[in-house]
Amino acid sequence: MKPHYLDRVKMPAGFWEGLRQLGIAPHDVARKAGLPLTIISEPAVTTAQYYAIWEAYSSLAGDMAHGIIKLVTIYETTQFPPPVMATYHARDYRDALHRMVRYKQLCPPESLRMQEDGEECAIELEWLVNGQSCPPLLVGITLAFLLELGRRGTGQHLTASTIEFAQPMGDVQALEAYFGCRVLTDAGRNRLTLHRKDLDRPFLTYNEELLEILTPALDRTLHEHQGNRSLPERVKWIMKRSFSGGRPDIQMVAKELGMSDRTLQRRLTGENTSFVHLLTEARHEQARMYLADLSLDIKEVAFLIGYEDQNSFYRAFRIWEGDTPAHWRSEHAGV
Repeated sequence: MKPHYLDRVKMPAGFWEGLRQLGIAPHDVARKAGLPLTIISEPAVTTAQYYAIWEAYSSLAGDMAHGIIKLVTIYETTQFPPPVMATYHARDYRDALHRMVRYKQLCPPESLRMQEDGEECAIELEWLVNGQSCPPLLVGITLAFLLELGRRGTGQHLTASTIEFAQPMGDVQALEAYFGCRVLTDAGRNRLTLHRKDLDRPFLTYNEELLEILTPALDRTLHEHQGNRSLPERVKWIMKRSFSGGRPDIQMVAKELGMSDRTLQRRLTGENTSFVHLLTEARHEQARMYLADLSLDIKEVAFLIGYEDQNSFYRAFRIWEGDTPAHWRSEHAGV
């Protein structure tokens, strides 16, 4: 059973207003999603309802790519909730993106992982809720919004370096025209790669006074939100977000939690567990989830949970399940 905080998704009023501006009636979306019309006035919905709303919009918008571009460009900045509003008043594009990654924790079901390397900055989108398929259009909206954030904040028509989607996304040429780069589909992951030099561009919308008001309140809310999860749950959540970049180490996880690695070790011992034990659990849980996705081959699964080679993954999986990954998949994924 997933925690309650992961099954409530805030629906900003600006979403429904954006649909109206596109000529799509909110009640038509609700009906298409098979939901009561009262859902339009609900401040939060379940993850299943949230996905159903986006699937309905995708269906009514026609081509998926055009649905992404239209909504992300028409959405009024003033309609964003406070966690997102804070990013628009950041000092520069880098500051805005860091704030977005941090405050996304208040807006499940997705999370973002950002990494700067060389001349590029990659932002990978991951989903916190297992067992539910995210609408592809929502993936596109989320990544397009990150580029739109930079364009609106800097007042310049920034372009991406590359963008990768795990699924087909409709009119790829339209997306390439919007992002200003090559768009890869069926890529096995959802990732936006930006030009690192653009992150230093100052935001015209920078508002230090407003940030001084918003930041403490948002940080308190984030702290309370994180307090709803035990430390082992938070550690595993960070691990799962980090696997595709290799095996996470305790220093990296501790830094993200705002403590030293010694403090983290001590607190985990107090919880009758250890970093290594949680790493094993997180890999095991993610392996089962990925193997249930028939679009991923076993080599990809091994990579996605941080193994450098397939043989190491096979050995670990035999310990966990007493079976090979391929046979487990045939028994549990309906092959």
